[in-house]
Amino acid sequence: MTDIEIPYEKDRHGHYRFFEILPGALSWTILFLPVILSYINITLAVIFILAYLLIYFVRSIGYSIGSLRGYRTMKQHLSLNWRALVDDVEKRAIGHDDGVKRPQWHKDNIERLSTGSNEYRPSELIHAVIIATVNENTEVLEPTIKSIVNGEHDNKKLILVFAYEGRAGEETEIRVNNLIAKYKDNFMDAFAVKHPANIPDEVIGKGANISFAGRRLQEYLENKKIDPKLVIVTTLDADNRPDKRYFLAVNYLFCIVPDPIRASYQPLPMFTNNIWDAPTMMRVIATGNTLFYIVGTTRPHRSRNFSAHAQSMRALIDMNFWSVRTVVEDGHHFWRSYFHFNGDYRVYPISIPVYQDAVLADGYFKTMKAQFIQLRRWTYGASDVAYVADKGFFTKNAIPKSDILSKLLNLLEGHVTWATGIIIVFGAAFIPPLIHPQSFAANELPLIVSRIQKIGLVGLLASVYVCLVTLPPRPSRYKKHRSILMIVQWIFAPVAGFLFGSVAAFNSQTRLMFKKYLSKFDVTEKAVVMKGGNVISSEADPDHS
Repeated sequence: MTDIEIPYEKDRHGHYRFFEILPGALSWTILFLPVILSYINITLAVIFILAYLLIYFVRSIGYSIGSLRGYRTMKQHLSLNWRALVDDVEKRAIGHDDGVKRPQWHKDNIERLSTGSNEYRPSELIHAVIIATVNENTEVLEPTIKSIVNGEHDNKKLILVFAYEGRAGEETEIRVNNLIAKYKDNFMDAFAVKHPANIPDEVIGKGANISFAGRRLQEYLENKKIDPKLVIVTTLDADNRPDKRYFLAVNYLFCIVPDPIRASYQPLPMFTNNIWDAPTMMRVIATGNTLFYIVGTTRPHRSRNFSAHAQSMRALIDMNFWSVRTVVEDGHHFWRSYFHFNGDYRVYPISIPVYQDAVLADGYFKTMKAQFIQLRRWTYGASDVAYVADKGFFTKNAIPKSDILSKLLNLLEGHVTWATGIIIVFGAAFIPPLIHPQSFAANELPLIVSRIQKIGLVGLLASVYVCLVTLPPRPSRYKKHRSILMIVQWIFAPVAGFLFGSVAAFNSQTRLMFKKYLSKFDVTEKAVVMKGGNVISSEADPDHS
């Protein structure tokens, strides 16, 4: 079996260090390339900038089309009677005369199932939900539990597990156990697991916390003689609220896909819980992130684990749960699973949302800092470039090298574009005329780029439309002019993309270049705006209290 663990920091040498340096080296090279080429050959500089911009433009058009397709699919899936569809899967037959709308893909699935292509039935499955928390307050945690309780699934076939950090102290322990006592009777069972502090060789973070809880869940299932093949585990952050149809949709998908053990099930993250309360920059970033994942549901071949996701307990046990050596356990879990199953692994996107919070702290500058910290953690996924190269090409495995190379290049390109894309698109055209003010080609470049950008704005309108129609209703505490701000805010998109996305990506990649590793999950403050407008905040990281 392939060793799927990340090397310890002290053991990263040679080729591993080369691939850790590679994303940052490419990003910094591309950033300065317009300047370098302008001094070497102005024609080459113009060609490079135009080529980059045209590729970006074509992709943005595809992105806009994808956003409309993704929204249409989400809207359709939210309108379906998932209970009836799941009942059809159970019976391996289409129900009749019940007035339920059944799409053609569902009828095709039932026809395929009638041949016996999947051994699992929805009635056999049990869900386990692991909610990770440090010291988020009750105002954050309780709505998450209520969203599960109010779902359309059978709660008596659901186990609730609170994974909380022992380093957070007695107050967190009391809060979590009070919530368990209050809601336990709603579920098959519910219990809390305290993750001890200072376990050797663990990075302080969510991966270690939920892995510890996962092992306790494994013991619970063994004691209850429950087959882990029939248990689907969903991990949630403290502020994650699954749509009422989520667990039924996971049941459905688990029972109709081939080999469901070798798969993860990725709901649609939508950062809309508190979107009306967040400051302008954070709203732009949150709605942009929502849009990104809506588009992602149209590209199943590019789907990866992110934040809340579901997977078979059998698979989690076999791979020793999540990594305890990285701060990006969710994205990394795709690669961990990919190599554990020798490439025979896939992520199925689900167009059913799990609603999450936009970044919000008590105060504008605290919120700005929290947003940067969050995106720095996300962009630290560039650390997986070295991991994939190491496990794919320097560790024995049976995966086709062409598949590994394709995935590695996509991963590398994504992180390099995250760092450089917005800077090149909005700034590179002005460099050649500054260096060669007498060059006709150099002076024409900003005009050409401006025209391309204007055409691109038409495509942006489709994305803005999707963001607007997916907003929750405006709270009564806000006046109508805030709805107008939801449209006007998009003029800040380039600024937000640069200050938070690009700068965070360069920060993460440069850290990797110089071995300044992120060895601790920086939990950020969470603030909740109550109905009356008062703010309740908690310092989410006990190490900062």
